[in-house]
Amino acid sequence: MRNLKITVSYEGTDFCGWQVQPDQRTIQGEIEAALEAVEERPVKVHGSGRTDAGVHALGQVASFHLANRIPCENLQLALNHRLPPAIRVLRVEEVSEGFHARYSATAKTYEYRIWRGQVCPPFIRRYVWRLPYPLDEAAMVAAAPLFEGERDFRSLATGDGAGLESTVRTIYSSRLEREGEQLTYRVRGSGFLYNMVRNIVGTLLEVGRGNLRPADIERILAGRSRALAGPTAPSVGLFLVSVEYPEPC
Repeated sequence: MRNLKITVSYEGTDFCGWQVQPDQRTIQGEIEAALEAVEERPVKVHGSGRTDAGVHALGQVASFHLANRIPCENLQLALNHRLPPAIRVLRVEEVSEGFHARYSATAKTYEYRIWRGQVCPPFIRRYVWRLPYPLDEAAMVAAAPLFEGERDFRSLATGDGAGLESTVRTIYSSRLEREGEQLTYRVRGSGFLYNMVRNIVGTLLEVGRGNLRPADIERILAGRSRALAGPTAPSVGLFLVSVEYPEPC
C-alpha cells in the first residue's frame, strides 16, 4: 500500500463543506468517489481539517492509502478528469507511511476577504463579504495582532470549545491589510478551533463598528466565554490558503 498526499483547491460555494455527510455533496465525498473509480474499492481520505459549507481552499491537503501503482502525475490527471470543475487536485506526492494530513500538520494559514466598495464586481461576489458601510479600519488593523501568541482561544470557539481537551492554540501572525477596495485578514497558526477564524473576523468587525476597542481583545480572551466576542462572520469570504508540514514528509 502506498501512502499518498494530495494538495487540493476548491470553490466551496456549492458544497456542504469538506466532511462526508449523508445525502449531501461534499469535497471529501467527491474525492473519495473519484478515488474509488481508480482503485476499484472504497478509499478513505483524511483531510488536514474540515472546512465548513461555503468555505474555499487554495491549498487544502489530504492523505490516503492506495494499492494501485499508477504514477502520481497520472493519478492527478485521473482524479481531475473525474472531479467536478470546482475541485482541482494541484499535486500528488508519495509520502512516508507515518505521514497523516491532519496529525502531521504543523501550521495553517487562512485568509478572509471583505469587500469595502459600494459596488461588488459580480465575478468576486462568491469570494468576499460585502461591507460598504463606515468602519474604523485603523482600529481593526491595530486589533488584529493582539490575537498573536500562545493563548487560550475558548472565547473564539463556537460552543466554547465543548468536548475539546484544550482550547489553547498558537497564532504566529495575525494581520489585517487594505488592498484597494478589499480588506484582507490573514492569520497563520499551529491550529484553529471550530469557526475560530470567522469569530476573530466578527470580533474585528465589532472593533470597526466601535462596539469594542482594541484593548478589549485581552479581556475577551481572558474571559474564556464565547459570549464576550463578536458574531461569526459568514463563510463566503474564508479561504484555507495553505497547510505546512515538516520536511521531508
